[in-house]
Amino acid sequence: MTDYSIFPKINATLNGCSAVLLVIGRALIARGKVAAHRAVMITAFVTSSLFLASYLYYHWPHHGGIVYFHGTGWTRILYFTILTSHTILAIVVVPMVLITLTRGLRGQFDRHRAIARWTFPIWLYVSVTGVIVYLMLFQIFP
Repeated sequence: MTDYSIFPKINATLNGCSAVLLVIGRALIARGKVAAHRAVMITAFVTSSLFLASYLYYHWPHHGGIVYFHGTGWTRILYFTILTSHTILAIVVVPMVLITLTRGLRGQFDRHRAIARWTFPIWLYVSVTGVIVYLMLFQIFP
């Protein structure tokens, strides 16, 4: 039987890297460094795509199994609040990222900026809360 226990750590690392890349990419465009922004944001997209592939593989039936949260009281409420918002926004942000990336790569910069102002904070939130969910589930309350 294959050991899939490394996948949550890989997934959290990919999420964390995506978050860092998003912040760097945002800082670059604020400084007018369009080419560097483009390269970093494409890297963030690839990193997030690798996360999604890894996450789906891990959660494929019979791979990772079901992981239960063991915290109690207010930590349980906090965990499920973060998990619920993370999950909903993770679903919402996928088409937003694809549209934002496509518009940027096609040079439709006004339309790119119009959606990027919404995509960036949601994508960042999803990446950061992905790491928080991992920490709460596997490190703080294992």
